[in-house]
Amino acid sequence: MNSSVFGPFEFQLVLLRRMADHQPELVEDARRRLGASIAEIREANRRWQSMLRSPRARGALSRYRSVLGDPESAARRRIGDLECDALLWPVPLWPDLRFEVLTAPGGAVWNEWLVRAPGARSPGLRTEEDLRPWSCTVDEVARAFAPARPLEGTAPTRWGLAFTLPGGKACAAEFTWGLLQRLM
Repeated sequence: MNSSVFGPFEFQLVLLRRMADHQPELVEDARRRLGASIAEIREANRRWQSMLRSPRARGALSRYRSVLGDPESAARRRIGDLECDALLWPVPLWPDLRFEVLTAPGGAVWNEWLVRAPGARSPGLRTEEDLRPWSCTVDEVARAFAPARPLEGTAPTRWGLAFTLPGGKACAAEFTWGLLQRLM
């Protein structure tokens, strides 16, 4: 890893670092596919955290643009009564996903997470067995098992979701960067 460059490759390592808490085997496989060392994951995360906490830190949207480049696509989206911009960047590690940043008018970041790429097929989610780590996003689970109730995450970039499976079994899931990590 070039210590002066922080780009899409290093950003993928940051995503993996947070996911390692719940899915170390999947992260290890992904790390090998990327050709990255454990030290490179740690260093990428250290540098990312430094960017977040620096007294001269850029705003979140500027940071994502500087790290990921121009978005692959941008669209105006309405969520309830609010309008926002949805910016999408490819994530080579997960070709069927995109990193999405939702911004308010003026550029403040509301949300940042992985979503299914436009045109990519969503997984069929009907049973508990379909809910495998890294197989689906928080919005896909929320739609498949509606109504779902958001839960507070256990750390930054983590979300929880409570829902009921067919047959009436109550379930909860934890997501990191919007990608399913585990059922709780």
